[in-house]
Amino acid sequence: MEIDKIRNLSDEELKGEEAKAAEQLFRIRFAKSLGKQEGIGKIKSLKLDIARIKTIVRERLNENARSLAATAGKE
Repeated sequence: MEIDKIRNLSDEELKGEEAKAAEQLFRIRFAKSLGKQEGIGKIKSLKLDIARIKTIVRERLNENARSLAATAGKE
């Protein structure tokens, strides 16, 4: 998933996409442990997607914290 698409998702959609990617990653790793070679190439892209999603979530949390601190300083 591209970073621009991830940035346009809401917080709930981000949680859903992260859960979906983590589930796919788990299933591929489980199948790999059983000796199946299908989908192994997708592991890297799933890990990158999860990292991108977590980065965007963290950026939003930091942005919200900064805005709260700025409004608290004005009062």
